[in-house]
Amino acid sequence: MKEIARGAEAVIYRDADSVRKERPKKNYRHPVMDEKIRKLRTRHEARIIGRAAKAGIPVPKIFGCDECEGLIVMEHLKGKKLRDVLAGDKRSLELAEEVGESVARLHKEGIIHGDLTTSNMILHRGKVFFIDFGLGFHSDRVEDKAVDLHLLKRALESRHWRFGRNCLKPFSTATSRPAGRNKS
Repeated sequence: MKEIARGAEAVIYRDADSVRKERPKKNYRHPVMDEKIRKLRTRHEARIIGRAAKAGIPVPKIFGCDECEGLIVMEHLKGKKLRDVLAGDKRSLELAEEVGESVARLHKEGIIHGDLTTSNMILHRGKVFFIDFGLGFHSDRVEDKAVDLHLLKRALESRHWRFGRNCLKPFSTATSRPAGRNKS
């Protein structure tokens, strides 16, 4: 397995068919507390991904979860991060609308991503897949959904500053429609 990313909470490894997200032990935490935190966060993330999949949101398939080891094994999505694909063209606007529709479905299910950026979306087989639900949680509060959307807006404006505002227009249209409703 090859290490492909390292964050504050987890290390991501990849082989040909799968991705392993491992939450390593934190020596600065009390061992009992560390074990509880790692178990809880691993279990919680796997459940959120499963719930998103049931709601029809494109997410990686989970092959296994070992909360005692702080490990989730999931499908390797071959593709590019959306941050590297968006170019301000017509296809980018279509992808923005697809993202908006998926976020609307996530929020309808009470799923808050928690780190909704174009770095946590992968264009795989022509569809936008959502990854990294490590900061995700369940909530029906409008304020929590608004924070999710605000983060995405800030990501579009900073990373894609030349055309980010244009991407927000179809996104706004998609998220204002009731989830699951077809385009008219």
